[in-house]
Amino acid sequence: MPKLVVNVDHIATIRQARLAEEPDPVHAAFLAEVGGAEGIIIHLREDRRHINDRDVDLIKKTIKTNLNLEMAATEEMQSIALNTQPHMICLVPEKRQELTTEGGLNCIDQEQRYRDFLRPIHELGIHSSLFIDADARQIQAAADIGAEYIEIHTGHYADARDEKKAAAELDKILASISTARDLDLKVNLGHGLNYTNIKAFARVPGIREYSIGHAVVARASLMGMERAVRDMAAVIQNFVD
Repeated sequence: MPKLVVNVDHIATIRQARLAEEPDPVHAAFLAEVGGAEGIIIHLREDRRHINDRDVDLIKKTIKTNLNLEMAATEEMQSIALNTQPHMICLVPEKRQELTTEGGLNCIDQEQRYRDFLRPIHELGIHSSLFIDADARQIQAAADIGAEYIEIHTGHYADARDEKKAAAELDKILASISTARDLDLKVNLGHGLNYTNIKAFARVPGIREYSIGHAVVARASLMGMERAVRDMAAVIQNFVD
């Protein structure tokens, strides 16, 4: 069964809105695990707009599951990954002005750059993933780079405002999952998934993890983190029941 991996970035977003000490994403990560999360995701942005270095250190030390560290492919972030040694790093594009990650990483014609970037990370046994759009060319480039995983960007599907557009975007994702499996890439899905639209992926073979943040944090703001995660885990469990 695919794993539920919870992103707690936006707990830190609430904290940073007041430059306060709470709510604490470290506590949120703990409660997410209690609710059934099988991993925790945090995105350490270059501008530290939500997750900060203290959060990375404490979450790595306190969680009982795996840590997935999302980051840009910069020298600073590579150094942090090598020092922190998360279970997995996921390379994502990053623009200072964006509210959230708007699309996938461009891997085409960047294969050597990303191979060089990932080499010392792989040497420490840290798994790697590339956050990419549902595009066969990007998937082939990811395979050429030597990433073990890809995370397919599901935001265009999640943001579609009519059924025809949503169906077209869903078809792209399903085709991309098949292409990735043919290339021996492991597939995660993430961005914009919620308690309803995730059901389109029920019983789709080849999905390893669902990366879900905003929908869980939004529900957690009303019902609590443990309950919000438990509800999402139950949705995913129904895929195989």
